[in-house]
Amino acid sequence: MTAIMLDGKATAATIKAELADRVAALKARGITPGIATVLVGADPASQLYVGMKHRQSEAIGMKSIQIELPETATQADVEATIDRLNADAGCHGYIVQLPLPGHLDTDAILERIDPDKDADGLHPTNLGKLVLNVNGPITSPLPCTPRAVIELLSRNGYALAGKHVVVVGRGVTIGRSIGLLLTRREINATVTLTHTGTVDLPKYLRQADVIVAAAGVKHIVRAEDVKPGAAVLDVGVTRETDPETGKSKVYGDIHPAAVEVAGWLSPNPGGVGPMTVALLMTNVVEAAERAAS
Repeated sequence: MTAIMLDGKATAATIKAELADRVAALKARGITPGIATVLVGADPASQLYVGMKHRQSEAIGMKSIQIELPETATQADVEATIDRLNADAGCHGYIVQLPLPGHLDTDAILERIDPDKDADGLHPTNLGKLVLNVNGPITSPLPCTPRAVIELLSRNGYALAGKHVVVVGRGVTIGRSIGLLLTRREINATVTLTHTGTVDLPKYLRQADVIVAAAGVKHIVRAEDVKPGAAVLDVGVTRETDPETGKSKVYGDIHPAAVEVAGWLSPNPGGVGPMTVALLMTNVVEAAERAAS
């Protein structure tokens, strides 16, 4: 058996084409969805990631607002920037690029974001709404990466209803929040959340119809841990420097040999990552649509 590859780049391209139509419809009403990023410092990886978000947003007609602050920016400097974006009617959603320099209070900065403009969908207010209205209408931004996992599966013909999903990693970005989405009635999956305190992780993995690996531990999920035919989503990222080239190389949480056991597999890179950017843009377009209604 060789797994069907879940091509995040191709699926994200489809989503962006759909978004371009929605952006055009909003523009016809005099509204241009605006997406902003706040980057503090000059981390090369963050600069590349932010630049890519803006290029893709501009390509579908969105307004791009890119704010860069020096590494020495104070808490007051960053909070003043957040306040300006909160008050800017032309900005419908934004992110503060992480990680922030160590002298800044990350939690205080993220909580200062207007929940309606939370492009990542991880503001405490929005997570709270997801908990309270877990089976009600969506009225606030949803967590991007968990939503990306679900969209990647569903748009490639994989039905999650009734499936047992084992999540590896309990971080708020993916692990904690994806269970809230997967257990909504319209999806109807059963979720087991595993973490560093889990005894005998392989036992749980071998029971899974779907594995979402988001631990950030290189090849933590081995081929022998995967039930034949399972869908395997590789979300975690580990970066190591190649001693021969001196360049950074990205590794996922899934061992490459799993491709011969799994029924469905998302590559890393090229799987969930491109989808996350597409869903970030989706959150901003939806925010503009809500503001226009």
